[in-house]
Amino acid sequence: MFSLDDRTGNVVTTVAFFAAAATVLYLARGAFFVLLLSLFFAYLLEPAVTLVQRYSRLGRGNRTWAIAQVYLIGTLVLGSIGYAFGPHVAAQMKSLKADVPEILEGLSSGTGPATLGARHGLTGPQQKWIQDWLARHRDLIGRIFESGAASAGYVAASAIRLFAIPILAIFLLRDGRQMADDMIKALESRGRTLVAQILRRVDTMLAKYIRAQLALAGLSFVFYSISLLVLGFPYAIALGLLGGVLEFLPVVGWIASAATMLTIGFLSHSHWIWMAGLVIVWRLLQDYVNSPRIMGDTLELQPLTVVFALMVGGQVGGLAGVYLSVPAVAVLRIVWLEYFSTSTSTATPAARPVMQGKS
Repeated sequence: MFSLDDRTGNVVTTVAFFAAAATVLYLARGAFFVLLLSLFFAYLLEPAVTLVQRYSRLGRGNRTWAIAQVYLIGTLVLGSIGYAFGPHVAAQMKSLKADVPEILEGLSSGTGPATLGARHGLTGPQQKWIQDWLARHRDLIGRIFESGAASAGYVAASAIRLFAIPILAIFLLRDGRQMADDMIKALESRGRTLVAQILRRVDTMLAKYIRAQLALAGLSFVFYSISLLVLGFPYAIALGLLGGVLEFLPVVGWIASAATMLTIGFLSHSHWIWMAGLVIVWRLLQDYVNSPRIMGDTLELQPLTVVFALMVGGQVGGLAGVYLSVPAVAVLRIVWLEYFSTSTSTATPAARPVMQGKS
């Protein structure tokens, strides 16, 4: 009769546990994604809460009051900014949303090249080439538009979940650090020093990554908005906000935002080529000056690894997969390096002392 020994039983139990966990994670992926965003939001607010708890009279020694003060100050600041600039941005976003379908329809139907030719001084053969190219790729342009509309609809339908992020972040800010410290101490007391070390490195990496991403996104928003306003682009603030938000998506984010800006500039303004030059200069500055200084060695991932992770993440999880793919690969890298270094140090035998022979 077949029976399992202890080692085989442990392996089977472990595999079954991870299979069940993966199934639950897939079925409840929406809720887990909101929880991850709440964790990132908590990482973002952690320095402010710690600062208020340390120096504020009302929040000193009381983390709950410190969190309340941070949320109150943040609400007042965001409310003031929204009151001052919100109507203008909303009007630009509404106008952009209304104009994009008309622009795409004109391009996909082939009726737009004549208008573009008159506006940009294109010759007859150039207009004919553009019209033929658009006619050949009309179905592709239509599918791209439908996919974009579907994605926008999904984001709008899921927007209600975003209200849960700051609420969940309150509990993570209040109890998350203590829970993480207790878990690490429990693992170390049971001899699980490798797992504890991995958790520490992942915690540090995620905190630095989220704050660095916010700083880079803010810089992109300021640069794009000022550049578009100076060049007289329509929807300048809305496009600048789009560029700042898409900065959170490595590689593909800035490409999508740049393509959107340059397309709208080409269709509505003659200074789009200046914006193209500014985008190139900004990417060089962002990738080789700002990002190394702000991000530092937070991820230590090669560009090829990042691009491949984005492709796999988008294929598996869509927009959420694209956003989470790079941090996930960075976590896997930490796990691999810690495990490899521990295995190497364990497997290396101690050097034997050299025995002196008798003369």
